[in-house]
Formats: sequence, C-alpha cells, structure tokens
Amino acid sequence: MGNERLVRRARSQQLGDLLRRSAARVPNKTALVFRDRSDTFAELDKAVDRAANALKVRGIAKGDRVALFTHNNRSFVVLRFALARLGAIATPVNFMLNAEDFAYILGHSGAQMLIAEDALCPVADAALVSMNSDMPKLVIPHAGADVTEGWEPVAAILDHDDTSEAWTDLAGDDPVQMMYTSGTESRPKGALLSSDALYAQYVSCIVDGEMTGDAVSLHCLPLFHCAQLDCFLSPDLYLGVTSILHEKADPADMLVAIEEHSVTKLFCPPTVWIALLRHPDFDKRDLSSLNVGYYGASIMPTAVIEELMQRLPNMRLFNFYGQTEMAPVATILRPEDQVRKLGSAGRPALNVETRVVDDNDHPVAVGEVGEVVHRSPHLISEYYNDTDKTAAAFRNGWFHSGDLGRYDEEGYLYIVDRKKDMIKTGGENVASREVEEAIFRHPDVAEVAVFGVPHPKWIEAVTAIVVLKAGASATVEDINAYCRETLTHYKAPKHVAITDQLPKNASGKILKRDLRQQYDDVFAND
Repeated sequence: MGNERLVRRARSQQLGDLLRRSAARVPNKTALVFRDRSDTFAELDKAVDRAANALKVRGIAKGDRVALFTHNNRSFVVLRFALARLGAIATPVNFMLNAEDFAYILGHSGAQMLIAEDALCPVADAALVSMNSDMPKLVIPHAGADVTEGWEPVAAILDHDDTSEAWTDLAGDDPVQMMYTSGTESRPKGALLSSDALYAQYVSCIVDGEMTGDAVSLHCLPLFHCAQLDCFLSPDLYLGVTSILHEKADPADMLVAIEEHSVTKLFCPPTVWIALLRHPDFDKRDLSSLNVGYYGASIMPTAVIEELMQRLPNMRLFNFYGQTEMAPVATILRPEDQVRKLGSAGRPALNVETRVVDDNDHPVAVGEVGEVVHRSPHLISEYYNDTDKTAAAFRNGWFHSGDLGRYDEEGYLYIVDRKKDMIKTGGENVASREVEEAIFRHPDVAEVAVFGVPHPKWIEAVTAIVVLKAGASATVEDINAYCRETLTHYKAPKHVAITDQLPKNASGKILKRDLRQQYDDVFAND
C-alpha cells in the first residue's frame, strides 16, 4: 500500500466507516432492536464486515449497483452498510411498486444484484422475466412467504465466516447510494449520493435538529425513503443512539413501543402523526419519554401542530423540508417557531444556502414568489445516466428544486406551490404526468388533468378530471378500475370525475389552479 493510499485510509470518512467508529466508541451499547433481536454496536459492525466479505466473494465491487427491495428489517441495515464498505452503490427501491415500474428501475440502474424480501419475490420475478434478466438474487426471509427457485437465502451472506475488516479505497465524491425519485417526470430519476454528501447532511440534521447520542429512536417509516434512512437512522447510528426498528408504521405498535422502550425521538410524516393522535390508545399509553419529534414529506396542517403541542407538551417539534436530491434536508423550522411561523419550512440548514429566484435565476424581493434553489455539499453528484436533466437542474451553479416559495422579512421560507405539479400523498411522491399518461391509454379518454387536493388522512389525494371521446360511454367506475389495474396503488386517483371540458388559457394550457380550487373541498366530509 503506497503512501498516498495509506494517507487516504487514515483520513477516510466513508459511509462504511460510520458504524465502525461508533462501535469503537460505544461497543456494548444497543445499536439496533428489530423484532426479538438486539445488536450492540460491536455486533452490528461485525455483521456488516461478514456481509461485505460475502458479497465481495460473489463479485460485488466498487461502483456496482445492488437493488434492495424490502420492508424495514435488520438485513436492510446490515446490507446497506456492507455495500458501502465495498464501494458498491446501494439502490433502495419502493416496495409498493408493481412489476413494470420495478423493472424500469432495475434496467435503468444497471443493477448487478437484487436483494428482495420473500413476500416481494413474485413482483421481483415478474420484473426480471420481463427484462429477460438472470442477475444474482438473494431473498430475505421476512414475511414467511413461499419463494420460487433461483433465490439464494440472505443467511449465506449474513452468516459468512470472514469477519476481517472490509474497506475499499474511495474518493469522498464516489457514489455509495442511489435513490430513485419520481420528481415531476413520467419516469423516475436515479439520484447519486456520495459519502461526502451524506456526511454533510448528517451534520446538518444533528446540529439543527438538536440530536444527541443519549436518545432512543423509533424508526417506522420505510428505509427506501431518504427521510427515515438519512435524516434519522444513519445519523442515529453515527451518534451512537439506540434505534428501535419497525417494519411499518402501525400506530398501535408504535404507541406500545414508545412506552416499552421509553422512546425519546420520533419522526413521522403528517399522515402518521394524525393516525397516532386519532388512535384510541394514544391517551392510554405513557408517552412522556418523547422529548423531540420531527415531521416532513408534506405540509403539516396547522390544527395538527397545535394539537401535538397540546397533547405532547414536553416534545420539541421540528419540520424538515427538502427533497431526495438534497439527501434530503434543505431547511429546518425549529420548535420555537412552530406557532410563530405556522406553515413555514424554516431557514436553511447548517450546510445549505437557499435562494428564491425568478425565471432568469435572479433573486426575487422579500415576499415575492419564485423558484427555490440551493447550494450545498448535501447535493447529489448527478442524475444517473442523464446528463441533460443534471445540467438543467444545476444550471448557473444552483440546484433548482422545482418548488415555488417566498421568503419573509426574517428569512423564513414558505413553500407556496410545486412548479411542475408534484403530488405528495401519504408521504409518497406522485408525478401527475405519469398518472395522466396512464389514464390517456384508456380507449375512451380524450383529455385528463391530474392534480392533488387536500385530504384529511393523506394530506393530498390524487384527483383526475377526465373528458371522454365523442360517443364514448366509460363511467367513473370504469376509469377507477382501469387505474387500479395499470398503476401502483398509491398512484391511482382517489377521486375521478368526468366533465365536458377542462379549463384552459388562450394558448391551450390546462389551468390546474382553477381545477384545484373547484375540487378543493371534495374530501371535506371524509
């Protein structure tokens, strides 16, 4: 090993180093609790080395993409850090995707290996058949489902006998993670993140989110989302926090866990906070240990913020705003501003510079609406295999978020609209164009407009207004059935209406703002 490489090894600050350093500091402290298994930091670190060495034997190397298609479980955590130690690119995938959508991501990413939960193997197999792919595939026995032949049990990876320290020589900007974001396009984009970007983001979360190593965290939202993975679980492992991991956000189970483990720290999107508040056990469980809470992914209704502050008076509440490309935090609204600045996304995080600009990228005046743009080491390196979209997003040396916002006189950011009609429903991003294109394929549809409207549970609900072709006889029920057959379930509209014509401007552009106003109260009585 030459001097340059020795120096790089000594100065290494890779994602794969994160657990090793925590294990050196607090080896016997509980790091992860999942179901009936508990790992100390030393045990979890050793499990990561085993898995990394096993994957290396199977040919996984620096730059390889490995898809992770699973609900939350211990295996996900171990494999994510094992891949980082090899310099491979972990590619978590939304477990709610259908076979067609999953096949696109596998193909676009050029994945060299697939690791899937047993219950999701039928979807994965269908995707691989459509691709005519025979890539290596590992199965995580998580749900007790039957698995077809051709899948290697992940136990062969996790129980590997080589526990030697795994490390790969990487530059700080080498990619170690790729998150797929629907953005506002009809096809998702692969957002490449480096160790440098992730660490910068972790520091912002830790400092501005008042995170400390003595917390006990409950993680229930999907780890394929950068919010749960990179705002909370990874910073917690970095700090030496004890993490309680659940496979899903079940309100009853969450309330039990908070009481049982004396949980001090919890992140939920607004939909889950609402579900917790409405659960009959909320006032029956001892939740007094909760002293810090976080929300994000979509706008939190003012009434919910006020209710949370009333019913959990000892909990300091933070709003994290951002997007996948920011790894994901951009701005943070602190506890003391929750009421004073209701509806605000806060101010730029420690390692972030944020502006609001006009169409020529010139800053707008206080109070004026423009596009929100960022400069930050948090940012992705590029959109994988898409130089045009990368260039467009980073034009003039700023990352263009696609969100419209304004600053107030104190420097607090308010998000007022989405520049390209993104819908955030239940914490999931849905591109209106993708849903429109699916509905357009129905033989009776002449025109369609898709947008989001307020919903008491999902915060926003996908809504489709359809104009039929002359002489067509399709009903609302027909359109709904077609959507359920052709779209991943959370992308299917929750409300469909058929009309004679859509509102348009003089150039023929559909006026979605008018439609949003017209259908704003369609779920008011739900």
